[in-house]
Amino acid sequence: MSTTERPRILVVGGGYVGLYAARRILQKMRYREATVTVVDPRSYMTYQPFLPEAAAGSISPRHVVVPLRRVLPGAEVLTGRVSTIDQDRRVATVAPLVGPAYEVPFDYLVVAMGAVSRTFPIPGLAEEGIGMKGVEEAIGLRNHVLEQFDRADSTTDEEIRRKALTFVFVGGGFAGAETIGEIEDLARDAAKYYPSIKREDMRFLLVDVADKILPEVGPKLGEWGREHLEKRGVEIHLGTSMKSCVDGRVVLSNGVEADSATIVWTAGVKPNPVLAEFGLPLGPRGHVDVEPSLRVRGFGHVWAAGDNAQVPNLVEGEGDWCPPNAQHALRQAKVLGDNVISELRGFPQQDYKHANKGAVAGLGLRKGVAMIKFGKFTIRLRGRLAWYMHRTYHGMAVPTFNRKIRVFADWTLGLFLKREVVSLGAMENPRHEFSTAARPAPAVERPAPVEPAAESGKKEKAEAASAG
Repeated sequence: MSTTERPRILVVGGGYVGLYAARRILQKMRYREATVTVVDPRSYMTYQPFLPEAAAGSISPRHVVVPLRRVLPGAEVLTGRVSTIDQDRRVATVAPLVGPAYEVPFDYLVVAMGAVSRTFPIPGLAEEGIGMKGVEEAIGLRNHVLEQFDRADSTTDEEIRRKALTFVFVGGGFAGAETIGEIEDLARDAAKYYPSIKREDMRFLLVDVADKILPEVGPKLGEWGREHLEKRGVEIHLGTSMKSCVDGRVVLSNGVEADSATIVWTAGVKPNPVLAEFGLPLGPRGHVDVEPSLRVRGFGHVWAAGDNAQVPNLVEGEGDWCPPNAQHALRQAKVLGDNVISELRGFPQQDYKHANKGAVAGLGLRKGVAMIKFGKFTIRLRGRLAWYMHRTYHGMAVPTFNRKIRVFADWTLGLFLKREVVSLGAMENPRHEFSTAARPAPAVERPAPVEPAAESGKKEKAEAASAG
């Protein structure tokens, strides 16, 4: 880490808000006006709306992430976690990947830590559950699902087959509905290469405590999405929670039980718990409490936005908050970056105000729903056209021109080439085979050789003659 006498702008988190806010600040900043430092435990930003397609193999996982050092060449990027912040001294404690923790002083602070999966103390969830917050989990889910086909095809035990071919998804929002739609598509394609497995052998369950799925696109499209998934053979259990999943035995609150080797948890998110160590005011659900300008209440040198912030929705009025989605995060990051520069130069702050433009969701290949707002008018689309809207919007929204080209190239190739359905499960432990081969063979104690009777007799006579 370099030292500088210039003001330091510390950006905690390299996700959507952190990346775009840092880019905005670097673009607006004069030469050597300040030092921008970004701290994140990963050296890349993940575009989370693409995770379901990455899990299904429609997009290469490398094209879902954006390397921070490449897109922020003028920033100081530190790989580590900010564990605590002393607001009085304006010092952050950073725990690196290796080595002892160290302190980073700052003059201005941007809190953009995002959110983590919201979980509950359900027996077996920690051991059996698979999240969908990072590209590593998307890759792992794809390999895991395809590995279940190998397991089911290799055995004649009906219980093992049934467990391997049962897939449970908890959470009916964007992440859950999109993921089960993509994985169900992947499973249909994979079954074509396994003569012993048919779609009728598989069981997909979608569980949610709410009374509807896809609430982000409204009740009409949400109902269409539910009916569409049910036509594809997905069992949807609404107003239902998962009580336990010990050893893969899924028990639902409505009495349904199933053995499953694949339990995907997408039941919402919550602010990163480490925010409690930052000395900032938090809302009732753990979000940083900010003003309309995205500045933290009571702190003139701190800003926050995105999933970890409670941002007033000026369009809807008092008591309403901006939803935690990519649409708001992108626009909040730009306003936040401008306000940091304004504070640096002594100019007034501007408030964040953005009217919701709608929402899009993909439910598998060439299937989706879209709600698009034009002022007072709302257009609702479903099926193939909505799917095109989904891909167009997110293809244009993914950061950097480089990633846009790569993503559209993946989609274009997918129009002409079949989906790859190979499992690379060995990636979970790539050194296992080599370490096994390189490990010294255990020493084997060999028994003493047994001499033939004739040879033994000759030896005894020789010994007697020698003694005589």
